[in-house]
Amino acid sequence: MELINTISNWVWGPVTIILLVGTGIYLTFRLKLIQFRGLKHAIALITGKYDKPEDTGEITHFQALSTALSATIGVGNIAGVATAIAAGGPGAVFWMWVTAIFGSALKYTSCTLSLRFREIRKDGVVSGGPMYYIEKGLGFKPLAILFAVCGAIAAFGIGNMVQSNTVADALKSSFYIPVWISGFIIAILVALVIIGGIKRIAQVAQRLTPGMTVFYVVTAIIILLINLPKIPHALYLIFKYAFNPVAATGGFLGSTVLYTIRMGVARGIFSNESGLGSAPIAHAAAKTEEPVREGLVAMIGPFVDTLLICSMTALVIITTGVWSSGETGAPLTAMGFGKGFFIPKIGEYVVSVGVALFAFSTMLGWSYYGEKCAEYLFGEKIIYPYRWLFVLFIFMGAVFRLPLVWTLSDIANGLMAFPNLIGLIFLSPLVAKLTHDYFKRQFKKSI
Repeated sequence: MELINTISNWVWGPVTIILLVGTGIYLTFRLKLIQFRGLKHAIALITGKYDKPEDTGEITHFQALSTALSATIGVGNIAGVATAIAAGGPGAVFWMWVTAIFGSALKYTSCTLSLRFREIRKDGVVSGGPMYYIEKGLGFKPLAILFAVCGAIAAFGIGNMVQSNTVADALKSSFYIPVWISGFIIAILVALVIIGGIKRIAQVAQRLTPGMTVFYVVTAIIILLINLPKIPHALYLIFKYAFNPVAATGGFLGSTVLYTIRMGVARGIFSNESGLGSAPIAHAAAKTEEPVREGLVAMIGPFVDTLLICSMTALVIITTGVWSSGETGAPLTAMGFGKGFFIPKIGEYVVSVGVALFAFSTMLGWSYYGEKCAEYLFGEKIIYPYRWLFVLFIFMGAVFRLPLVWTLSDIANGLMAFPNLIGLIFLSPLVAKLTHDYFKRQFKKSI
């Protein structure tokens, strides 16, 4: 465990964080602030205005975004934000916002490339993601294999056992449901969806993702309206402690600026997965002949995931004053929702239900990510065995304690970023050309 923890600390150390944020900054300026100038058109795309039924692909723009969001809107939005604040203070939230802004450029670039280099079988089934644009675009298959191996492993950890374990614990704590019952029910529900492949996952995601997001955000807004006078001070603390050391107060032990930055960036990346290369696998299945269109749709993800949902969680924790209580993770978020809501127990139940819905959606998205990584490595014959194995691991994750799985999945998740970022950097000239050509044609059409 000591060796594994050392490796994990190195993988998620300053080098990785600097590389992720640095690549995001580079792509932001290389693509001329694409996340801002392309946002209006991106929103028009998800409304279906530009959808063409005859286009190649398996799912719509909105379904692709919903599927990708279903995997990223997870426990990190509830427990990850709380952990960042508990360890780094309110200033960590500012650095989460930074990762979302620059992470949008990473999402745009990776998902544009995923469409550009995807493979479509004769039966219409689509395969895409970093392994394909690394192999075809860079011509370096060993790097593509490294990504696929890490992706397949991470799917069983961060996208499976970790999620089911968190849900089972939350339901046991709030509703006294035995963990084996939770694990069994979750496994059955996930099986009913993922056995049908990406089309069924997308159909569920396009209904579940907006619904659970509204449910959680509306509850947070009610709490914030109750604590409306405290919001300006909460924002003040976020900006103040983003650049100044946080002194010890209450149960909070204090933090340095560098540690605040590290916690904010690391948890921000965990919440929106920008740069890790998972979302492009889902977006590759979109029905479109224009790679840039799907890149634009994909870049909305970090705005929804981090700037909206994570911000709601953070403001509840800070305005209710529980951030310095010494608690951490999902219990800290539950404490904030309980203290801020009219009826404390109702607020805590919202967090428990939110954890269950967010984790369930994460498992759906990651089952597809892992399946496609395994298919790249072993071919189509692995798909159905992989799906059933994924379902089995959900039950195991709910029943067993998983400190080793947490750490190993962190390592695999982090290692996905290295080959993906290399691909994004070296293929950025191609993305810049595709972007310029698309907007030139689109502008002419709009005239």
